Amino acid sequence: MTAPVGTDGERGAAGERRHLTAVAYRLLGSLTEAEDVVQETYARWYALTARQRGDIEVPAAWLTTVAGRICLDLLRSARVRRERYVGAWLPEPLPGGERGDGPPEDAGDPAERVALDESVHMAFLVLLEEVTPAERVAFVLHDVFRYSFVEIAGVVGRTPAACRQLASSARRRVRGAQPGAAAAGAGSATEQASLVREFQQAWQAKDIAALVGLLDPGAVMVTDGGGLAQAAARPVEGGEPIARYLAHFAARAPGLDLSVRTVNGRPGLVARHAGTTVSVAAFAFTGDGGTARISRIWTVRNPDKLRAW
Repeated sequence: MTAPVGTDGERGAAGERRHLTAVAYRLLGSLTEAEDVVQETYARWYALTARQRGDIEVPAAWLTTVAGRICLDLLRSARVRRERYVGAWLPEPLPGGERGDGPPEDAGDPAERVALDESVHMAFLVLLEEVTPAERVAFVLHDVFRYSFVEIAGVVGRTPAACRQLASSARRRVRGAQPGAAAAGAGSATEQASLVREFQQAWQAKDIAALVGLLDPGAVMVTDGGGLAQAAARPVEGGEPIARYLAHFAARAPGLDLSVRTVNGRPGLVARHAGTTVSVAAFAFTGDGGTARISRIWTVRNPDKLRAW
């Protein structure tokens, strides 16, 4: 949005773009849709008269409320769209370690908090797909961005007490998820990066034995091709089946270039073929030190989700 900014309130509104994108991405799991939401939010802001904008005491709160409502509508319609999606649906992978602006300060139970860096990890975003749209909005806005339930009520259209229940329900479901899917942070960042580099080398060498040694025996790989790129029809389960699948994929794409990149804030792999990004993989890990293994692989091959790469 390049519209001129005049009043102090409007300057504050214009400065909210980064924060709104961070919120919308976590609510939707799509950077493309998040950017569209922010664009629509600002379009509605500038559609107001100067007097109407001047009457809004806290532009940032107004913008967040509008963006949250748009996201809620999109989440509801997404349930229907994803029923027609070809194969597994995964969140759009995010380059780098985007964190977003700091959340508003809010007193409350520290246990009811998710760190900003944790909230962008693929494991967390995948788990959020299991909750309802209203639960997701209440949970993310409160536990991640620390908005009060009074503020969230204005987004969801329910009472603050009902929003508290929505967040609590989502929290229980996320915490009760499979340990293997949730333990994305096992091992230090250095250990994770080292493990991914070893995995990269083994994959490029099509060394099935080495790949199996780096994978947890109960590892699971999910691939998202969206009907536009080759992808496994169902999750691939087990270290050896995953290793053989990856070796087969590499054999079908001579000259495949693999690089270790930050994907959703953690070490991941980007595959390029003939100068085009064809796959982005995010990982979850189990164990520590010498026992660390890869427990989950989320591989996005849908070209529509790789535009940022």
